[in-house]
Amino acid sequence: MKGQTIRSVIVGNPQVIAYPGEVTFVKQLTGQTIKNMSRRGKFLSIHFESGDCVVIHLRMTGQLLVTPVDYPEEKHTHLILNLLSGGNQIRYIDVRRFGRFWYLKKGEEDTVTGLDKLGVEPLDDTLTAEYLKEMLGKRKKTIKAMLHDQSIVAGIGNIYSDEILSEAEIYPEEKCTDLTDGNWENLVVKIKEIIAWGINTNEMTPEEYLAGKGEEYSNIQNLRVYGREGQLCRKCQSTIQRIVIGGRSSCYCPLCQVKKS
Repeated sequence: MKGQTIRSVIVGNPQVIAYPGEVTFVKQLTGQTIKNMSRRGKFLSIHFESGDCVVIHLRMTGQLLVTPVDYPEEKHTHLILNLLSGGNQIRYIDVRRFGRFWYLKKGEEDTVTGLDKLGVEPLDDTLTAEYLKEMLGKRKKTIKAMLHDQSIVAGIGNIYSDEILSEAEIYPEEKCTDLTDGNWENLVVKIKEIIAWGINTNEMTPEEYLAGKGEEYSNIQNLRVYGREGQLCRKCQSTIQRIVIGGRSSCYCPLCQVKKS
């Protein structure tokens, strides 16, 4: 998309536009030339040559695709950006319509997206055992739930929290107050390892991404515990079990991830 200019905008569902209103959003977006993209936590940002940007959160089912104009349109396509050259479109597809777009002018204070509330990045040097213990060590909530707290560590979701806790050999329902210094140190190591592994092994070409309609997850077969309820643990051959924590499914190995009490 780099260097492409947005010729026109088609809004199929104004619900996905969080800020500003639909008319202003379309007016400001039209004619903008894309400079680059960036990521912070689970937020994506499209930066324009003008200094303006669009911030996007895909939420549970959002998909952002770059497609040819004649590519079959998905049923739940809510936003289309027509690009000036190349005959391509940027399409936003979202079955549950939870995803949101925010348009920010150059120099405008961001009081709408929630980016300012995010914690450290998983791969940043600022994520240390001391930091995690300070932020979570006195919390009586489960470590599984707290790994999802974006104000502590940004970007960890349900898949990777399962994988991280599996590798760290920590029971997902363990309370943060019960974790030892060794647990915190191991947890930080495994967060960085698993996130880096996920990025590297899930890399794909734009063609592969489009073929999978933004849903392709190439390393799903390599996951240790997530989605493997009833299957054998790759380490000890015990049967993977599933529990629900805070309304989210959590898979774990009862032998490798033993509950403290």
